[in-house]
Amino acid sequence: MVLFGSGGTSKQDGKAASSPHIKDSSLATFAADVLEASREVPVIVDFWSPRSSASKQFSPVLEKAVTAANGTVRLVKVNVDENQEIARQLRIQSIPTVYAFKDGQPVDGFMGALPESQVAQFVAALAGGEGGAHDHAAEILEAADQAFAAGDIGQAAQAYAHVLQDEPGHPKAVAGLARCYLKSGDLERAKQTLALVRPEDAKDEAIRGVAAELFLRETAATATGKKTELEAKLTANPNDHQARYDLALALDGAGDRDGALEQLLDIVRRDRKWNEEAARKQLVTLFEAMGPTDERTITARRKLSSILFA
Repeated sequence: MVLFGSGGTSKQDGKAASSPHIKDSSLATFAADVLEASREVPVIVDFWSPRSSASKQFSPVLEKAVTAANGTVRLVKVNVDENQEIARQLRIQSIPTVYAFKDGQPVDGFMGALPESQVAQFVAALAGGEGGAHDHAAEILEAADQAFAAGDIGQAAQAYAHVLQDEPGHPKAVAGLARCYLKSGDLERAKQTLALVRPEDAKDEAIRGVAAELFLRETAATATGKKTELEAKLTANPNDHQARYDLALALDGAGDRDGALEQLLDIVRRDRKWNEEAARKQLVTLFEAMGPTDERTITARRKLSSILFA
């Protein structure tokens, strides 16, 4: 891998001089500081910018972890504002970005700030040799899941995509990225993303869950906007199971999953065999989409069992 020529200078950041294992680099010295040095010990490169508050807050976290590693890894800091050619050649698209090099090649990395505990794990895995990339994938997936749960869909999607770059078809990463598209309302991109999963992982629980959620979104579209009309039909005839079924779809499409579950359970309670057990089958799809540990799944399964075995 041939990267970088000569030329360019870098204003030294005072923090880098505080440890013998941390230094600043420039276009002129990058090959020696990173590519050649990584043949002796893993080198982590922190691409940062003084204009980015996120990178200025994150850099000390990374420096602390590298200092604690006591020479088993080294840290090189690159100010992308002063070294735009390096950023261009390595396709740095966001700050902070971290790459890890071994034997002159990039072997791992991540975009965006990670929690201190995960940074420490990243450094430890890199210093520990074999298996680091696999362990790091699990760490990035955990960070992505946390970002998704916190509502930071952009950060989550970026993290899932990073795992897929290293491990194409990874089922948890595919499912996570597809769920991000679902959250943003892009059903077509979600469907395209699901198609990226490795064939042997098509039955993975996470993949099945997102596929079920996608199916629910697509079927709910047919009932969107009909909630008032359907409720009026049920007021006139509580045994209009088709209206109740369509109302369940409309409720779920509007984000009221609890309401959808109750309507479907009511159909099973009134006529469990209706339309070839369509209500029970739709409940199973909802359970799959929510996952077996979701409290709504547990509660609704209990109610369904009491109806079926009463």
